[in-house]
Amino acid sequence: MANITAALVKELREKTGAGMMDCKNALSETNGDIEAGVDWLRKKGLAKAAKKSGRIAADGLVAVAVEANFGVVVEVNSETDFVARNDDFQALVRGITAVALDKGAGVEAEAVKGAHYPGGGTVSDAIANAIATIGENITLRRAHGLHVAHGVIGHYVHGAVVDGQGRIGVIVALESTGNADALTALGRQIAMHIAAASPLALNAEGLDPAVVAREKAVLADKNAGKPPHVLEKIVESGLKTYYKEVCLLDQAFVHDNAKTVAQAVKEAEKTVGAPIAVKAFVRYALGEGIEKPAEEA
Repeated sequence: MANITAALVKELREKTGAGMMDCKNALSETNGDIEAGVDWLRKKGLAKAAKKSGRIAADGLVAVAVEANFGVVVEVNSETDFVARNDDFQALVRGITAVALDKGAGVEAEAVKGAHYPGGGTVSDAIANAIATIGENITLRRAHGLHVAHGVIGHYVHGAVVDGQGRIGVIVALESTGNADALTALGRQIAMHIAAASPLALNAEGLDPAVVAREKAVLADKNAGKPPHVLEKIVESGLKTYYKEVCLLDQAFVHDNAKTVAQAVKEAEKTVGAPIAVKAFVRYALGEGIEKPAEEA
């Protein structure tokens, strides 16, 4: 039987909002498996939606940069928030972001690390020099870019420490031949929505099949014992509700929750003067999914 430590119980509680004893029981029933524990609590009706993975914080900065119809978002991690507010660290992040922007659409962290850094050497060399100077471990964790042939890349940084660098960074690709200024304003609104609402995908088709299968299993287990035809309708209805929670175009628009994001985009076409298609988005929250060493029980 797994050793159920206080740290494990605390982590499950932070993910689900369930009580300490309920979390302890869930871990006991699932042999200490956090994700299985989340599902166990949900099946018992003791936890809300289990999409709060990666709540453990890590320090550093998320940065966003946009040029014409191309944009990038990068995450550079440091050990402490103190270093994240260091001018030298911010300059490093700015340099790395500029390199990522120069690499073009589809940019990934590994390609950025090997690229030339302004002033000489590679990005990896610049990071190594910063580690030696600042005295903390620094890593380029991830990077991604979006491009549209016609349109704009909406962008937003939440919790900004300096211009373009903060705790959450979002870019969203809007394809349209309409008015660029109006499209840019809409792009910023949608990027702010993404920062706040944290969608998992653009629409239901974009969701990971494993995520959908897991949701179906939870719904089915919570309603076990009902006739098959009734259960099927319950699961179908539950999935529709789930999609409204996690799919960008189906979410209630944070700037006007009387309409969905899709409806807001459709209405904006009158101002923009042309059809608008939301093609893709990237949302990076600082430290999401990074596992720190568990506290001693």
